[in-house]
Amino acid sequence: MPKQTDIRIIGATLYFLPVRTRVPLKFGSETLVSVICARVRVRVRDRAGKTAEGWGETPLSVQWAWPGRTSIEHRQQVLKQFCIQLAGEWAKFDTFGHPIEIGADFCEHVLPAALERVNGDKDASEKVSWLAALICSSMFDIAVHDAYGNLHKRPVYETYGSEFMNRTLGDFMTPAEGHDNFFRGRYPQDILQRNRAEELPAWHLVGGLDLLDASEQTGDEPKDGYPVVLTDWIQRDELKCLKVKLRGNDSGWDFERMKQVGQIAAASGVDWLSADFNCTVTNPDYVNTILDRLRSEQPRIYGMILYVEQPFPYDLEANQIDVHSVSSRKPLFLDESAHDWRMLKLGRTLGWNGVALKTCKTQTGAILSACWAKTHGMSVMVQDLTNPMLAQIPHVLLAAHVGTLFGVETNAMQFYPEASSVEAEIHPGLYRRRGGKINLSTVRGPGFGYRLDEMKRALPPAQADFQD
Repeated sequence: MPKQTDIRIIGATLYFLPVRTRVPLKFGSETLVSVICARVRVRVRDRAGKTAEGWGETPLSVQWAWPGRTSIEHRQQVLKQFCIQLAGEWAKFDTFGHPIEIGADFCEHVLPAALERVNGDKDASEKVSWLAALICSSMFDIAVHDAYGNLHKRPVYETYGSEFMNRTLGDFMTPAEGHDNFFRGRYPQDILQRNRAEELPAWHLVGGLDLLDASEQTGDEPKDGYPVVLTDWIQRDELKCLKVKLRGNDSGWDFERMKQVGQIAAASGVDWLSADFNCTVTNPDYVNTILDRLRSEQPRIYGMILYVEQPFPYDLEANQIDVHSVSSRKPLFLDESAHDWRMLKLGRTLGWNGVALKTCKTQTGAILSACWAKTHGMSVMVQDLTNPMLAQIPHVLLAAHVGTLFGVETNAMQFYPEASSVEAEIHPGLYRRRGGKINLSTVRGPGFGYRLDEMKRALPPAQADFQD
């Protein structure tokens, strides 16, 4: 019998907040110098007529989600228009249920058709990717979760159990072949950590264009009071974890980059490294050769590598590469490929043994994927999309509740720290790393604990406003 706590969406308002980076961030073959953050307010109503609102936000990072031959400006404009279209789709989605049920149904039954209408008969190279579609939908999904928590005056992670949900995990997912269906009768609350971590080790991103030490400075770097070289970042924030962006098409450069960063890390008291190839590799031997050379020539640096992230093309179904040889050396994490639990199921058969979750693929999808991964023995990390402002809060809460391998990636403070100045007044521990960690203690209250009523963020005119 449907629960009286169920909600349906009755309105959605969309805003675009432009942000520029203080230094460029290289993603694979492209470079990010600015981003549009899409912020959404969603209104919901329960079966008794009681209403509430919730908020969600996601950077529309086209370089990461939709690499292509057309200009970044063109792709960004396409995604903005798609967000406007989705605002209308979410506002008229009249299904009652729990946010995970609403989000899963929207992703299954509405988003594919909406994406098909956007892509039409475009050439394959110009079609919006499914990953980009998830990003454009994610802030609405996040906002529905926030609104539900606000309506019931509960933190969102307290609503992921039998008290509020109509469906169990077994209604959403199936286990790997040969496994009992342990999802039947279980809820996310049975798998996630009920008591969140209040502090998390912070992973710092070393981009492909980032300066490593003072000898690389040219004098053209920003003079805004923030560090510009890796050694200064490590010292200021007492960093213990570094994620290194690599090229994936130049093994000599990639080896030297890991060696240089690793030597700085070892000399500076850093404990862990990860290697991120951003989908540019097509042969496991490429990664294996670099790892084996590090193990032979730089054994300490090799030992510091905690995991390797998504070397291979993100379309996992079209590129079913056997990666057991890589994951036998180091834990191998899906990222761009990890659209949902189905991709984890496929990836696991190919040899992947970890997953990097992101709220930009929807809160609903992240929760379901976390539950699938953890029940199948896959390691979990929570990775950043350089999340500023409100986007940072659901991001770090996910990491605090899913039980990551170690900490959380958080790098908006590197690339646009001032963008979050308003939110940092309320949550200073989320937007500045101290002792190598971020602090979540100020995040409290219903929904995602944004405490929006205490913030003084002036929003631009709405780009879309759909009301029931």
